[in-house]
Amino acid sequence: MPGHLLQEEMNSSCTTTTTIMSPHSEAMQKGREKLKTVPLYLEEDIRPEMKEDIYDPSYQDEEGPPPKLQYVWRNIILMTLLHLGALYGLVLIPSSKFYTLLWAYIYYVVSITGIGAGAHRLWSHRTYKARLPLRVFLIIANTMAFQNDVYEWARDHRAHHKFTETHADPHNSRRGFFFSHVGWLLVRKHPAVKEKGGKLDMSDLKAEKLVMFQRRYYKPSVLLLCFILPTLVPWYCWGETFLHSLYVATFLRYALSLNATWLVNSAAHLYGYRPYDKNIDPRENVLVSMGTLGEGFHNYHHAFPYDYSASEYRWYINFSTFFIDCMALLGLAYDLKKVSPAAVLARIKRTGDGSHKSG
Repeated sequence: MPGHLLQEEMNSSCTTTTTIMSPHSEAMQKGREKLKTVPLYLEEDIRPEMKEDIYDPSYQDEEGPPPKLQYVWRNIILMTLLHLGALYGLVLIPSSKFYTLLWAYIYYVVSITGIGAGAHRLWSHRTYKARLPLRVFLIIANTMAFQNDVYEWARDHRAHHKFTETHADPHNSRRGFFFSHVGWLLVRKHPAVKEKGGKLDMSDLKAEKLVMFQRRYYKPSVLLLCFILPTLVPWYCWGETFLHSLYVATFLRYALSLNATWLVNSAAHLYGYRPYDKNIDPRENVLVSMGTLGEGFHNYHHAFPYDYSASEYRWYINFSTFFIDCMALLGLAYDLKKVSPAAVLARIKRTGDGSHKSG
């Protein structure tokens, strides 16, 4: 097994990007080099503090019929009411004030950033490190999104990566589009999810006071940041009607952010190409990236879960990466993990489906 070299590049005086490099063979004619082999990446080389999101191919579902579904009627009723409210919000869009629509859009972007750059890339995968002001902003933005607290979100997401497409995957896409999209939230978790998820090492998040603070006060924080604040601001600040504020800026905006995130679990596991690893179900889906501000390059992300960009192309349809890079320039984000082009090419040649187009 060939070794790997770690190359550290200083992007700025206060930002370090760690890049994992692939070895090259002897120089060939005309001074060109080509890869000698297609090596596997070593997670411990680039991210020694995080291994709980690495795929475990040894885990297999137990044989036998699946357990009977147990419906969570509270969630079913609440989700139905939310989406009915969102549909009414669509009707109200033409009569909404411009500032209300702008406010809803900004709230959407900030909350999605709290999921993508926060709960996902920072806390679930530890792909970069953030100083306290940035962590505070991301925890607030994440609470605005109301998609479970960071601890629970990260635990489910690590289980999704480690046991992907098995019954231990909370939103196993092999159970169908609806289940992986929203159905998993409407039924009791599969026993394998509870068993395997409960054994994951979450000590890093348990030791982070900010994450535990959010978890402790999550319900009142969500009530304030996801529902009360986005409703009151348009109503109070520029005289929007209460109905428009509630149904457009709150219910419609919240439903759109939920469904955009859910599409990563459903559409990005069922539709698209697999240029990096044809042996796994996650796929590249540009439309999903547009809605989630950069989380739709899912085949790449599952092939290289420790890459802070979650994509080979950095800023291309990837606002979350742009945001993290801006924070790095300000010194608020550092130790950004990025896979080298040589390592990506090696993986493409070894396991890709042939759909990758260079450049």
